[in-house]
This record gives sequence, C-alpha cells and structure tokens, in this order.
Amino acid sequence: MKENSPFIPDGSQTVGPFFSIGLQYMRDRAPTTEVAAPGIIEISGRVLDADLSPVSDAMLEFWCPQFSAGPHDFPAGFHRVATGDNGQFSVVVRKPEPSPYPGGRRQAPHLLVLVFCRGLLRNLVTRIYFDGEPANDADPVLLSLHPERRPTLVAQRVAGRDNAYEWDIVLQGAAETVFFKW
Repeated sequence: MKENSPFIPDGSQTVGPFFSIGLQYMRDRAPTTEVAAPGIIEISGRVLDADLSPVSDAMLEFWCPQFSAGPHDFPAGFHRVATGDNGQFSVVVRKPEPSPYPGGRRQAPHLLVLVFCRGLLRNLVTRIYFDGEPANDADPVLLSLHPERRPTLVAQRVAGRDNAYEWDIVLQGAAETVFFKW
C-alpha cells in the first residue's frame, strides 16, 4: 500500500460497525416455551472481550448434534439469540442427549455454539457441556483438551434451579473459551 493512498476495507475485511442493525429484531424476544417443562433448560450468560468487558452486539447460534422428538415446538435443535447491552444472553432449549462419536464411542450431552460479532471475519465455533453430567468424564472431545481449559466449555448449574445453567463466553485472553477450527 502506498503511503498516501486511502485504505478502504471491503466486505471480507470487516463486519462492523453496523453488525447490530441486523440483530435488533431479536433483542426483545422472550422465550415462548415454559422452562419448567420436562427436558427443557435455560442457558444464560454473557459474551465478554479480552478485558472481560461485555460485547453488546454478538449473535449466538445453538445447534444440537441430535434431536429427540418431544411435545414442544422446537425447530430441529437450532436457536439463535442476540446479546443485550451488558453482553447478556438467555436461550431456552431442549437438553441434548449423548450422541455418537466415531469408533463406537459416545459424546456427553452438548450443544455446538457459533459466535458472530463485529470484528470477527469468521464465526467462532465452540461447545457447551453441562455441569454434573457423568458422561463428561469420558467425552472424547473434552478429554482431548488440556484439563485447565475444559471448564471453559462447561455450563454451571444455577443454585436452586435444576433446569438452569450459566455459561460465559470469553473471546480472548487468559480466560478465553475453547474455540474449535472447522
């Protein structure tokens, strides 16, 4: 690039500063399914940057690796939520069941999570597991991670609420959530 030439980013170089405009319709939507229904859980938390400051315009997609039929009208294990002003999010989902893994092994119940936000050229991919699941101890993906990094993927049960979990996503830094390359 020449010293006096203007640099104009193109679509492959930036996704901001207007990322939140496309998410505005999602900010005030409340879950329509009762959390107390059997098999239904609520996951809440925050998306935080490297300084642990809230990311107010992120979008999260939650994907279930398998989906069991049930009495509630959930679209095939997929949910999308936007973060609020303090980086907070909340999603109501059907709790997943263990799923197959190559070689006849089983994976612990988990959800795939895609993170989109300004400043990211590509989405980030992570997983969320659930505190107290006995299958976590044998999950091949969790076991492939350094033991000190595993807790970044495990949502903690909210005290006094069997169907509620808390889980924060940290985008960078010492407490960074584990992200996977696809």
